[in-house]
Amino acid sequence: MKALPLEAKKREVSGKKVKKLRNTGEIPATVYGKDVKSQSLMVNLKDFFKVYATAGETGLVDLKIDKNSLPTLIADVQLHPVSHQILHVQFHAVKLTEKIKAHVPVEIVGDSPKVTSGEGLLLETLQEIEVLALPTDLPEKISVDVSGLLEIGQQITVGELPKVSGVEVLTEASEIVVKLDPAISEAAKKEAEEAAAKAAAEQAAEGAAPTEAAAAEPTDGGEKPTSESEQKGEAS
Repeated sequence: MKALPLEAKKREVSGKKVKKLRNTGEIPATVYGKDVKSQSLMVNLKDFFKVYATAGETGLVDLKIDKNSLPTLIADVQLHPVSHQILHVQFHAVKLTEKIKAHVPVEIVGDSPKVTSGEGLLLETLQEIEVLALPTDLPEKISVDVSGLLEIGQQITVGELPKVSGVEVLTEASEIVVKLDPAISEAAKKEAEEAAAKAAAEQAAEGAAPTEAAAAEPTDGGEKPTSESEQKGEAS
């Protein structure tokens, strides 16, 4: 991906005064890196949005500060916890000839037949893969095709991901990226079966009670048997 240009200006204000800066459509930023002195900057919010939408955190950004240009990556975007307004941005200055570590997002592609039928549930257990590569070789994302997951319990590990030229994967190969689980867990299934069995037993018990009571009634249409005392009285 070609480096995307972004204008930046040196920032003098800090602390509470930064709020006024944001009100003017600018956002505070910082650039740092190996052999690069950390600088406080500000960038236009709209311009940053356009660049970030394309570059993400693995695309090169040509940060222009006065008459100088620095190849950078967007290392961190700090958001307000409620409004999600961008509060601060960090740029990591890189050397195009030196490999760097970066986290590349995982993208799920395709559909598992088991998920489509409602029998399975796809669990994405790993959202990013750590890699080592030259800044110009960093992939925008790593795609994981799940259409081959045909049976419950199948999974795809980091070691099974497609290889990317010039990129060394640092995440453990045994780490699970996605897994196909049953739509209903075994524990939930067992609980449902036990509840059904209990309900059936209670229903059977309720049905048996009237039958036992009926068994005590005479079946020949005669009177109920009298007690022993009543029999003696009749005899006298």
